[in-house]
Amino acid sequence: MSEAPPAAAPLKGNLTEGPLTRTLLIFALPQLVGNVLQSLNGSINAVWVGQLLGEEALAATASSNILMFLLFALVFGFGMAATVRIAQSWGANDVVSARRALAAALGLTGLISLVLAMAGILFADVVLGWLATPGAAHDQALAYLRVVFIANPIATLMTMIAMGLRGSGDATTPLRFMILVTVLDVVLNPILILGLGPAPALGIAGSAWATVIATTIGFGAMLVWIYAKDLPLRLRGAELAWLRPRWSEIRYLLSRGLPMGAQMLVISGAGVIMIGLVNREGLVMAAAYGALLQIWNYIGMPAMAIGGAVSAMVAQHIGAAREDRVDAISRAGSLANLAMTGVMIAALVPFDRPVLELFLGADSPSVSAALHIQDLAIWTYLPFGVTIVLFGALRAYGVNYAQLIVLIVSMYVVRLGAYYLLYPLLGSDALWYSFLLSSVTSLVLTLLVYFRLPWRKRMLARIAAAAGRGAQTWEAD
Repeated sequence: MSEAPPAAAPLKGNLTEGPLTRTLLIFALPQLVGNVLQSLNGSINAVWVGQLLGEEALAATASSNILMFLLFALVFGFGMAATVRIAQSWGANDVVSARRALAAALGLTGLISLVLAMAGILFADVVLGWLATPGAAHDQALAYLRVVFIANPIATLMTMIAMGLRGSGDATTPLRFMILVTVLDVVLNPILILGLGPAPALGIAGSAWATVIATTIGFGAMLVWIYAKDLPLRLRGAELAWLRPRWSEIRYLLSRGLPMGAQMLVISGAGVIMIGLVNREGLVMAAAYGALLQIWNYIGMPAMAIGGAVSAMVAQHIGAAREDRVDAISRAGSLANLAMTGVMIAALVPFDRPVLELFLGADSPSVSAALHIQDLAIWTYLPFGVTIVLFGALRAYGVNYAQLIVLIVSMYVVRLGAYYLLYPLLGSDALWYSFLLSSVTSLVLTLLVYFRLPWRKRMLARIAAAAGRGAQTWEAD
């Protein structure tokens, strides 16, 4: 069946053209590689910290990193909202609207991240107390946080630009500079921790300074590349005034970004609670969980990459009035995530002991504790990964509060309820069984949202209206 020709040639990076599954995977692959590199960066740095400074320092970075994610989540929702708007504009061949969306997000999130960084530096000690950070790790966590907060505004702006580029179908440019940041951070960590060459020995603060330096260089290099290549989303001349967003743009970012940011806060808040509960089990358990978080970051990467790709693809299809493939995109993304996550789990399990020993040392008692935890909890990433992919499709339609409710119910009501009910029977194992129950619950509730809420009727009505106007539907490959 032939299609009516579009009114204008699609922009470069258009994700509504070509075979569906192949387009999705090709677009998601650079995001996945970038996410893996980001996790690899954190993992290698954790190896440096654990091997050079000991278990207390490793436990300190676990508490610090979950706090950084918590603060970053406050602005991340605005970036996701802007990405959806950029992708919809790109699907509709409207470059000016895409630029305005990115500029508004940069202006708003840049200011917010600056305020949060200053607050974080001032109140890090108080928050570490709330997290019940073990005494042996507290001082090192404080030294780490007070430096790494300096990188927060720069990292936020770099992430916003990367998300905007992905909304325009360009996943390669962000990957280039993620590689640069990763290499710099990995190389600088041992130099600044130990004081190699002319560098001073800074201990755990050296790891934080490595992040600050690498992020700053990567951000500057990305800006130079964008303007040297004259990429379509760059801002020039009078367009720079768009960095001060109009009220209508702020209202859009707030209405869409706050619930998406709240979702990230709910996830990271649940992580903070988990850190607190684990810390109460003692330093051995805290170090084991810190090492596992480094490994589990990899297991969650396919879902994050494919979920982001699904969101951008669906949003571009909305902008192009080609919504008849939305279900096929969601299905392809879910199946791809299950396959990729399953392969990663299967590849990891036979080698989990030597991998954990990289972080903890071969003689650490935390290794056995970590192996036991992994046997119980690693499977949670299969159902939760599908949840994240479906969230991506819903996000493109502006459905956000339903996901927020799903996360609150699964991560707080179910997870904490199961933990407190099972703890008298299972002890610390109740943590990991509650983790799995929470993940299954989130998937079941998300499927109900996807297939039952009113947004779906509106989508089907628009598809029918488009068909009535003579638009042709696509067949999924």
